[in-house]
Amino acid sequence: MPVSASPTIAAPVAPQVATTVSFAMKAESATDTSVSELSPARLRAAKKAYTTRFLAQRLAVNAGGYHLRQAAPQPGDVVLARVVEIGHHTKLEGPQSRRQSLFVGDEILVAYGNRYAPDQFLAEVPSDLRRCQLVAAGGLAGLVTESHAKIQAATEIQPLGLLADDSGLVNLQRLAPLSATKTPDLTGRPPVIAVLGTSMNSGKSTTLGCLVRGLSASGLKVAAGKATGTGSGNDAHLFTDAGASLVLDFTDFGHPTTYKLDYDQVRALLLSMIDALTLCSPEVVVVEIADGVYQAETARLLNDPAFHAVVDHVLFSAADALGATAGLQLLARAGVPVAAVSGVLTASPLAAREASAMIDTPVIETWDLCRPEVALNLLPARK
Repeated sequence: MPVSASPTIAAPVAPQVATTVSFAMKAESATDTSVSELSPARLRAAKKAYTTRFLAQRLAVNAGGYHLRQAAPQPGDVVLARVVEIGHHTKLEGPQSRRQSLFVGDEILVAYGNRYAPDQFLAEVPSDLRRCQLVAAGGLAGLVTESHAKIQAATEIQPLGLLADDSGLVNLQRLAPLSATKTPDLTGRPPVIAVLGTSMNSGKSTTLGCLVRGLSASGLKVAAGKATGTGSGNDAHLFTDAGASLVLDFTDFGHPTTYKLDYDQVRALLLSMIDALTLCSPEVVVVEIADGVYQAETARLLNDPAFHAVVDHVLFSAADALGATAGLQLLARAGVPVAAVSGVLTASPLAAREASAMIDTPVIETWDLCRPEVALNLLPARK
């Protein structure tokens, strides 16, 4: 479990929630009215997603006072949906990141969100509660517009209604322990290293985890975060297991995904996350920027003076030698200092040698970052 720096900071992993699994429960159907009652027993029986873990905490204490509302969904709105057809995602990641097997007829609590995943799906929040898809195992409902040719069709779900209480629709931002501000005070922050990559699955999270391991093994106190991406507990758990004293991701700020967020929110999220991570008094902060350098939000960050003001060094993860070469050229044009290249390409000694022959930046095998002497050599000199 990540260690909280203060009572106001919640760790990314929620306490264990007892979930009743129902394989063939007769579910109430959504009515034509705008509001329908929702019993506590039905809410408790629904399978909860990682994205809805802060809601799951509340429901474990009191599941009363909720109802379903028929309305146009917005990113972050929680929806009760029924599984119609099993596709690519056969399991739902729960609040504790346990993979819950899905069955046709299951009712699930997930959040609406946009998805950007070149290896899987491009999806958007639909304009109504039409049948849509489970587009991420962490608990993301969206309408698939494109998919990778080698990926099975997405799991189909039928939204039954948006979850609401006396305060209105239940949106993840209302439940989140943290909120982003455009002007956090980063005076006196520790050195910050960002991990970027060529694309999805280029090895960014593993690179960051290994770096955290090496730095923490050297005796340094390390805080780690994931500023952009799609909600899942896998990376947060990896950073914790590697030795980070505090771990946060964008879901702690109420965002199930950061794709298509207003850019001012993306910038505020990065700055606020670094600010929140400093509350545990770390000696170094490491932050992952998800997806690739061509992804729209990432590309804008690289050219933003705010990014340059708070990030001291970058580790770049690449899938192959050409990606490493082109990525470094792009980062150089943006004025981003790169300390080393790592990632998937280092699994192949030949690919690593190809990259080393073409670039001046050191190429470091990912698992070598776990060695304190290697990790310490990547610490930036303060500006």
